Amino acid sequence: MSVNVLFLGEIVGRPGIQCLKKGLSGLKKRLDVDLCIANGEGTTNGFGIGAAHSVQLSKLGVDLITGGEKFYYKVDFVEFFPKCSFALRPANYPPSAPGKTYRILDVKGHRVAVTNMISSSGFSRIGCSNPFTTCDHLIRKLEEDADIVLVQFHSATTAECATMGHYLAGRVAAVIGTHNKVQSADATILDGGTAFISDNGRVGSDMSVGGLKVDIELKKFLTGVPVRSWETWDDGQIQGVLVKIDEESGKAVSITPIRERVAIEKPEVKA
Repeated sequence: MSVNVLFLGEIVGRPGIQCLKKGLSGLKKRLDVDLCIANGEGTTNGFGIGAAHSVQLSKLGVDLITGGEKFYYKVDFVEFFPKCSFALRPANYPPSAPGKTYRILDVKGHRVAVTNMISSSGFSRIGCSNPFTTCDHLIRKLEEDADIVLVQFHSATTAECATMGHYLAGRVAAVIGTHNKVQSADATILDGGTAFISDNGRVGSDMSVGGLKVDIELKKFLTGVPVRSWETWDDGQIQGVLVKIDEESGKAVSITPIRERVAIEKPEVKA
């Protein structure tokens, strides 16, 4: 018997929400999902998450929302975060940052701990502590309180994420990378029964640049001029990974990349 955990990629804007509205319930049922975790920091227009959207994700079937450098972009969510039981900030953020750093949930009678970290590379302006030492100290505590430990690692580089995977191999059931919004081809079970992927993709438009309009993102590279990004509705897809964890050992036995196409349409603007 196994505990089946669905890790969704970063949810990007309204297209991502519509993908979940139309496809998540059926996907969870078909995969026999026991726990659903999603990176939600891009849910509101691709940049941050509003309080209302966080509640909406919970109602749509996301059990825990993780995030990274964009988690505090929306003022109403910053105010809501301390009262929110279903969202986790990176544990290596400054201690005064609002929000919880881990949760221990009862899943099929097992104590499942989930925590969230952000990488050193790419986010130096935030002033976070070392994710490796922070994770090490936290996991020592979680190992005493939980049967299964899961780590979501919001990493700007696949190299640092892979390093974290090997660092925690055999100590946790999964190390799942987020941030780049491009599903990587390195899903594997590391030594000691740790499921790993350096990036589990996105939920939103597949024919896009990270869920955003191609022409606008291209213009930034061609001109060097900052232009506002916009979500796009082409080819909706739910991406992520399904991790199966042995109930007796607490170790991962399989990790399966998910790329579920969902028909989505841009809502008509009422005059």
